[in-house]
Amino acid sequence: MTEMRTLKVALLGCGNVGAQVARILIDDAGMLASRAGARLELAGIAVRDVDAPRDVDLPRELFTTDADALVRDADLVIELMGGIEPARTLIVAAMRNGACVITGNKALVAKDGPTLHEEADKAGVQLSYEAAVAGAIPILRPIRDSLSGDRITRVLGIVNGTTNFILDQMDTTGAQFADALAEAQRLGYAEADPTADVEGHDAASKAAILASLSFHTRFALEDVYCEGISSVTAADIAAAKDAGFVIKLLAIAEKLGAEGTKTGTKTDAGVSVRVHPTLLPREHPLAAVHGAFNAVFIEAENAGELMFYGQGAGGKPTASAVMGDLVSAARSLVLDGPGRAETTTGQVPAAPISAAVTSYYIGLDVADQPGVLARIAQLFAEHGVSIETMRQTIHRDSDSQTESAELRIVTHRASEAALAATVQAVKGLDVINTVTSVLRVEGV
Repeated sequence: MTEMRTLKVALLGCGNVGAQVARILIDDAGMLASRAGARLELAGIAVRDVDAPRDVDLPRELFTTDADALVRDADLVIELMGGIEPARTLIVAAMRNGACVITGNKALVAKDGPTLHEEADKAGVQLSYEAAVAGAIPILRPIRDSLSGDRITRVLGIVNGTTNFILDQMDTTGAQFADALAEAQRLGYAEADPTADVEGHDAASKAAILASLSFHTRFALEDVYCEGISSVTAADIAAAKDAGFVIKLLAIAEKLGAEGTKTGTKTDAGVSVRVHPTLLPREHPLAAVHGAFNAVFIEAENAGELMFYGQGAGGKPTASAVMGDLVSAARSLVLDGPGRAETTTGQVPAAPISAAVTSYYIGLDVADQPGVLARIAQLFAEHGVSIETMRQTIHRDSDSQTESAELRIVTHRASEAALAATVQAVKGLDVINTVTSVLRVEGV
C-alpha cells in the first residue's frame, strides 16, 4: 500500500480567522487527510508577535516571525495577514517556489488580482480566494465552476455584514444611523474606524472580484463606482418602508447594452460594477437578509435566478471557506494536475456609472398648487424617463397656515445619465421646495 503523501502548510497571520484555520488543521487532521488524499501538516504560523494573546490555544513552537523562511519550504500557503504588503511579496514568492496559495485578502485580490493570476499561471499553481467574498458562503467556486457553461447577466450582493446590520437596525427599530453604528461597534460587527465598511470600500473590493469571475474579464477596484451608507437617514428608511421597500447596500455587476440588459434603453455595451445604497421591494429575496448576514443573488441566461445565503464574516465561517480552498488545492497537488487557471476569455469594458441602467426613487417637497404634477411629469418625459409610480402626501403647517406636498416617485429603468439629468432639472423648477432623497432601485 502506497504511503500517504505529506504536504507542508504555511499559515501567514493568526488573527480571528487564522487561529480558527490553525485549529481545524490540528483538530481535524484525519478528516482533512482522507478528503485531500494527503496529510496536511501545519509547518508554521508567521506572526508579528509570537507572544500576543489569541483566542485559540495553539502550540507555541508553531509560531515564527520569519515568514520568508516559512514560505520557502511550503507546499501550500494560506495568507490571512491582510493589507497589500508584505502579503503580495510573500504570495508571489510562494507561487514562484511552486506552492499553491489560498488567501482571504479581498483588498489585494481586487487591487492586484491580474498580476497574481499571471504569476500563478506561470508557476502552474493554484490561486484561490473563496474567503475573500461573503465569508462562509461558497460563491466564487459556483460562479467559476458550476456556472462556467452559462452566461451570467447580473449579480446583486449583500457582501458586507456591518452595513447590512446597520441598515437592518434602522429598518426594524427606527434607529438613526449613528445609533445603529454604535450598536454594531458594541457587538463587534464594526471596527472602531468603520470607514471601510460604511463608505462601501470593503464591498467595492468584493464587487470587483465577483465581476471578474462572473464576466471572465479582469476588473480592478478603480472600475467600481462606490457610495456608502453614511448619508442614509432614518427618514429615508421610513419613507422606503412606507413605499414597500427596504434599503440595502448592494454590490452590483451587470451586463449592459445588447448583451445583457432587460430594458429597451440603449447604452454602450459593457459591464457596470457599482456599490451603493439601493431600494429593494420587500418581496425580493435579498430584502429578507437580516443582521450581519450576507447573500448573493445571481441571474443567468439558463440557470435563471439563484441565491446564496449565509454568514459573511467571523472566524469559524471564514475559516470554513479557507479550508475548502485548501483541500481543493491539496487534491490538485496530489493528482499532479495543473493549477486551476482563471478564465478571462472575455474582454468586456467596465462601463462608467453614467451608463448603468437602473431605477430611481426620488423624494420631493413641492408647493401644493395646481399644475405641479403635470410640470414634473412633463419634465421627466422630456428627459426620456418614465414614471412608474407617484405618491403624494399633503402636509399643513399650522403656524403659517400653508400647505406643501411630499411626492415620492419611482421611475422605470433608464440610464443613470438620463436619471441624474432629470433630477438636476427637477431641482431647477420653481415649484420644488427641496429634493429630499434620491436613491437607486433594483428588483422592480
